[in-house]
Amino acid sequence: MKTDKLADTAQAMVAKGKGILAIDESSGTIQKRFESIKVECTETTRRDYRDLLITAPGIGRYITGFILFDETLRQSTNKGVPFAKVLEQAGVMPGIKVDKGAKALAGHRGEMVTEGLDGLRERLAEYRKLGARFCKWRSVITIGSGIPSRSCIMANAHGLARYAALCQEAGLVPMVEPEVLLDGNHSIERCYEASEATLRALFSELYEQRVALEGTILKASMVISGNKAAKRAGVQEVADRTVACLKATVPAALAGVVFLSGGQSDLEATQHLNAMNASGHELPWPLSFSYSRALQAPALKAWAGKEANVKSAQAALLHRAKMNGAATRGKYTAEMEKS
Repeated sequence: MKTDKLADTAQAMVAKGKGILAIDESSGTIQKRFESIKVECTETTRRDYRDLLITAPGIGRYITGFILFDETLRQSTNKGVPFAKVLEQAGVMPGIKVDKGAKALAGHRGEMVTEGLDGLRERLAEYRKLGARFCKWRSVITIGSGIPSRSCIMANAHGLARYAALCQEAGLVPMVEPEVLLDGNHSIERCYEASEATLRALFSELYEQRVALEGTILKASMVISGNKAAKRAGVQEVADRTVACLKATVPAALAGVVFLSGGQSDLEATQHLNAMNASGHELPWPLSFSYSRALQAPALKAWAGKEANVKSAQAALLHRAKMNGAATRGKYTAEMEKS
């Protein structure tokens, strides 16, 4: 394992002013998104949509990497150029989601554990040959009555750590994503407790599995009130509590932190990220973004499945990417949305 090369790649992934675009939705998730714009979900329509995202002119100004789905990494443009090669030519790193999804955790009602370790070493070798530079594995932590349990947290932390070790063995940067779900009526204080316990367990397991943190990226949830909470915390409180949680749990050696949007609106996700970077906190790692819906939603709506709308959809994507790029510097303002 060449730690220096992994560290270089990881640092490039969190370059200031840029972030990562996740287009790794499972077939079921992207079908729901297509249904929202009344477009049939087929291999062809999925390829056409992801083609417009990947080929957006100038995307490399604001995006360092794309997280792809297995299907997408194997696809090509209309001209027959592999998507991975198109991204590389634009100065953007291809990444790949490698987990097999969250399944019910036996004996733990309402909790999940992510599967996909079986055969992962061989799959990683293939993805490397197909052009991937980094990987992503998502675990799910649910807040509810009596949960998350320590058993659930530890099972998912162990899975993330084993995956990360296999990635680095294959020369790929692991992105570890222990998502604390936004769903529920829980308070921001409850979210902080669950997030802190999850991150402490994760970094303990990464240490046990001998994962080099300088070649690792954390994809983190924000510390935020549940989406059904009677009183939701404001932007600055979310920013302050999220930063406090990270400072209490994340080692300085880590290459960087990117946030998932996790059901937040486009503007909300940008505002929260900006507040963290504008607050003047002295942090050992950069704070960036790895959004899916919060970057894609305007583009998806503008596209509506029509080829004539591709340019306007790409413009919508680039605008949101630019806004979040500014947020990584703490320079975003509401006035910028008018551009």
